[in-house]
Amino acid sequence: MKLPRSATSLPADRVSLETDEGPGETSQGRSLAHLAEEAARCTPDCCAAAVTASYTPGSDAGAAPDVPLAVTHPDLSGLVGLQLESGEGPIPEALAGGEPVSADDLLHETRWPAYRAKALDAGLRSSTTLPYRREGLALTITVFSFRPYRLADAVTGSAALLADLATTVLVRDRRYREALAEVEQLDSALRSRPVVDQACGIVMVVVGCDADEAFALLRRMSQRTNRKLYDLAEALVSTRGRGAEEELRRMSRTP
Repeated sequence: MKLPRSATSLPADRVSLETDEGPGETSQGRSLAHLAEEAARCTPDCCAAAVTASYTPGSDAGAAPDVPLAVTHPDLSGLVGLQLESGEGPIPEALAGGEPVSADDLLHETRWPAYRAKALDAGLRSSTTLPYRREGLALTITVFSFRPYRLADAVTGSAALLADLATTVLVRDRRYREALAEVEQLDSALRSRPVVDQACGIVMVVVGCDADEAFALLRRMSQRTNRKLYDLAEALVSTRGRGAEEELRRMSRTP
């Protein structure tokens, strides 16, 4: 199916998110969809746009096959997926080189045969991909046109400014969510500490050891039984150690 030639800006009707981080990633998906829609709307002679984003802390690697993406027309999903899977096309090249990559006339393009064929089949004649990297985030925005030599201004136009701003916002959002996760972990640790301390006291009485040795014993039991430390401590406290004396003494003799 070809992209409709009468279109100038199409609504973002597909967001693909292959992640497992829940509401935060859904919010990111909405941001990518809005960015794609606005890029298509504000770029002269642009008929559609696609956005990809990948987060790789401490790495400058390129996009992976499960990169979240947003497109303003369903036909573009396959075009983007083809590039991510094969490693060939404007998106991988832009990410690798860190510079915008343009295909001024796909009818005469020779660099990426598979991309050229699929783009032409969708009725596209030109594209420009802009890459952005910041704090482990790799983002690309690609604008398309039905006509050749129509996207020269995209590199310095409104789409470029939008993408630069969006990269900053996405990085800030990621930092915020990471901070929230850390706070939740600390809060959980604080809530579980009294129970663990009580369990250590029981171990100290049963085994006849100090607090550090009791905590180390509980950690070994947690690892060997594949149970969370808190769950193990809670079970020990609820029974006041009854029925666990022999196992505790045996564990105390095991390094």
